[in-house]
Amino acid sequence: MPFCVKCGAEYAENSKFCPRCGAVVGTGAAEITTSDIVVVTTPNVPGYRVKKVIGIVNGLTARTRGIGGKIIAGIQSMVGGEVSAFTYEIEKARTEAVERMKSKAKELGGNAVIGLDMETSDIFEATILISATGTAVVIEPE
Repeated sequence: MPFCVKCGAEYAENSKFCPRCGAVVGTGAAEITTSDIVVVTTPNVPGYRVKKVIGIVNGLTARTRGIGGKIIAGIQSMVGGEVSAFTYEIEKARTEAVERMKSKAKELGGNAVIGLDMETSDIFEATILISATGTAVVIEPE
């Protein structure tokens, strides 16, 4: 079995992170994607401890509806109920902001983001800004 170059702990062949220190390890290390980054709104991840605090990371995206979406939304608003054209666009923006934040955490060497905060703001008449902010950390199992 291979050993972590940072702490010397033994890890499984298919591991992407060291079970002791959370360092990126193994041949799979180059294949780590943002889906491997744990994101929580809480200050810790149950079953893990924070080994290293890297710092604040964020992801931003600004969105607007095209003319077709505005027409559909206008019709839906006349009927009443949810305006799914806008809901869909906001959900896409939220996902994109979180993915951008996770990419920044990965670039800095983190394997998790704690304390996620999502915010939405209007910046122009028909444009919204979605912001995802958290703290990039390295976590390890307890």
